Amino acid sequence: MAITPVSELVAQAKARITTLPPDQARAMADAGDALLIDIRDVRELQREGRVPGAIHAPRGMLEFWVDPESPYHKPAFATDKTLILFCAGAMRSALAAATLQDMGVTNVAEMDEGFGGWKDRGLPVEQD
Repeated sequence: MAITPVSELVAQAKARITTLPPDQARAMADAGDALLIDIRDVRELQREGRVPGAIHAPRGMLEFWVDPESPYHKPAFATDKTLILFCAGAMRSALAAATLQDMGVTNVAEMDEGFGGWKDRGLPVEQD
């Protein structure tokens, strides 16, 4: 059985979503125009640290937390602010942003290079 490689799925997603560099994502969040949404696994947060002020939304719950009709809906996602998703390296976040767009969310983007790019630029990181 042939499957579509994940690299192809990510490339297809990136072709139709908005991708923002980490510095711009930070500036938008600092200005109150965006929410940074960390979709990494909790173990990654514990091991690598967190972006200060970012909302942790595990990848497996993201769609449920965004959907206002879901019993798991989180009010923080009912906003006009841009939801800037990020993971470790901007692959899961690309797929997640595309999925939210498929749900009808128009105020969504992903952060280029993910948390790794954030750290590489020397942007703030909190440790647990």
